[in-house]
Amino acid sequence: MTGRNFTKEFKLQVVQELLSGRPVAELCREHNIYASLACRWRKEQQQNPELAFEGRGNPSTEDAKYAQLERKIGQQVLEIDFIKKVNTVLQQKLLEAKKKDGGEKNAVRTNQS
Repeated sequence: MTGRNFTKEFKLQVVQELLSGRPVAELCREHNIYASLACRWRKEQQQNPELAFEGRGNPSTEDAKYAQLERKIGQQVLEIDFIKKVNTVLQQKLLEAKKKDGGEKNAVRTNQS
């Protein structure tokens, strides 16, 4: 029975059953947990209901997915900014090339006239 992780919902269910007057031994046999564990959960819930069973800081799969998507968005913002800068530089070079070519064409036209 050691090394298992229990969800917050499971712990709350066990605590509710204990508070409803169900015998500890019966409850623990049914859920295959130690009586000391069930009593500790009840104590944690009674001492601080809002913070009880918050876990060891491991993010839930939903939180992890959210963080992954935020990182991806940040990466895409950086890529977009880079592409905008490259586009600006290329447009400037294109304008310079057109001006240069336009000046040479005018010079050629004047010589042909």
